[in-house]
Amino acid sequence: MGSPEEARVRLPQLRLDELLEELQARLDAARGTRDRVHSLLEAVLSVGRELDLEQALHSIVEAAASLVDAEYAALGVIGPDGRRLSAFHTVGVSDEQIARIGPYPEGHGILGELIRHPEPLRMAKISDHPASYGFPAHHPPMNTFLGVPIRVRDHVFGNLYLTEKRGGAQFDEEDVSVTLTLAVAAGVAIDNARLYEESRLRERWLRANAEITHSLMSGRDRAEVLALIAERAGEITGSALAAVALPMEDTGTLAVEIAVGLDAEAHRGLVLPMDSSLMGLAFSGASPVSSADVGHDDRISLEPPRFDGLGPAVAVPIGTGSAGPRGVVLLARKAGEPVFSVTETEPLKAFAGQAALAMELAERREAAEEVAVLKDRDRIARDLHDLAIQRLFATGMTLQSAGRFIEHEEAAERVARAVDDLDETIKIIRSTIFGLRTREGAGEAGLRARAVRVVGEAAPVLGFAPSVRMEGLLDTDVPKEIADHVVAVLSEALTNIARHAHADRADVLLATDGRQVRLSVTDNGGGIPAGGRRSGLRNMAERAEQLGGGLELGSPEGGGTTLTWRVPARKA
Repeated sequence: MGSPEEARVRLPQLRLDELLEELQARLDAARGTRDRVHSLLEAVLSVGRELDLEQALHSIVEAAASLVDAEYAALGVIGPDGRRLSAFHTVGVSDEQIARIGPYPEGHGILGELIRHPEPLRMAKISDHPASYGFPAHHPPMNTFLGVPIRVRDHVFGNLYLTEKRGGAQFDEEDVSVTLTLAVAAGVAIDNARLYEESRLRERWLRANAEITHSLMSGRDRAEVLALIAERAGEITGSALAAVALPMEDTGTLAVEIAVGLDAEAHRGLVLPMDSSLMGLAFSGASPVSSADVGHDDRISLEPPRFDGLGPAVAVPIGTGSAGPRGVVLLARKAGEPVFSVTETEPLKAFAGQAALAMELAERREAAEEVAVLKDRDRIARDLHDLAIQRLFATGMTLQSAGRFIEHEEAAERVARAVDDLDETIKIIRSTIFGLRTREGAGEAGLRARAVRVVGEAAPVLGFAPSVRMEGLLDTDVPKEIADHVVAVLSEALTNIARHAHADRADVLLATDGRQVRLSVTDNGGGIPAGGRRSGLRNMAERAEQLGGGLELGSPEGGGTTLTWRVPARKA
């Protein structure tokens, strides 16, 4: 054993070693705290730099996992209902693992506990908590847990979930403090990213409105503008389908005129009821109507099938003024994508108002063009009446009076024929004047236009274009019910020529003197064979008899057939 003097020397040395070890421990702790504070500041700066919302959320999750040394981390975004998660961002789980686990959690169990009670939650073992009910198959094992809420302007945006602190350690109070600090910075970053996203969205809407306004000013028709509105609304909202429907007058239904995107053909041309379609409900209620899953919504008819692969949808009326909506815009996203939020619907309503303006401007422009055409037609008719007819009539009278002084028989006959030709020309011009002065009903063509259309449609079948001659006030003196019969008979007559006559020429005369309507169709074909089928002729005769008229068949000098159909201009 050493002497007492040696013992006194060793004792201070031991105390000095203890002091040095304690000092080193405190220096290490201070260095660790400094490093952690530095890491926290770096994380706050990193998160704050992100302006893209999705990227900002991912950066928050990565920063949280790094700060508390967690193996797994996630950020759950709380949905509009405030009860379940609408989005889930993870770190530490591979894409292959996610695919094997299945759908992301909706907010049950421990995750739901933090939604219901937005306060920091720390556990040594997840399974010990009463709200825990286990993990799905293929889910990695997790024991330690730390969860904190993320608030944006006093509203809980979502929650940070951290599990499995590395090295088998437990999450401590310092981890809670650091995570709460990060959550505050995350709330500011999320708010900034959302504001930036909203500003970019407003900019896109403004650009789209400017594009539509330019299209209107350049004179594009209504259908093109509506198609542009549907395309831009679909692009800006990330919709898989965009459609525009307009009301069908006096039917209580909507007709889908424009449809672009996923399975657009299934929607284009559909006639939709007001009470069992999303677009009908929006139109009748003059307010937006949304659906979380348009393919499984009890308010919407299942037939015809048209929403395969689609989920969230919203229908917004086009214009809601005193005259009511002019139509409806429908937007639908793919199944599984986010529902349409209020912040998305509001600018969409303004955009739909732009669509209403587009329709009104197009209608005004069409009306102005029609007025200009009618004025021009009036001018032409007036000039024809006041100038051409009077001169032709005077010329005919001159020739007729001069014919009495012509002794040469052949010359006299030629002058007489010229007078007859002038008289026929005057009749044609008068018929043209009547047509020019006719004001066709809004949205419905007159008898003249309908007859010309029938003849035009028959030309490809006939192989030639029939000549057409019209006399009298057909659009004024012939009521619609008589006009319908005339059009049907004309169509039947031209069809018979195409099928049976083997003709290369046909002449159509449609005339009225205010008392009677006469339709004459002449061809140079082989005539009506004896014993041939006459069902078409019988139908035309029955139509004439029902109206108090008759059908006559004849054969012109050069061969062929002349069909003459006469009925009173007014229904008996």
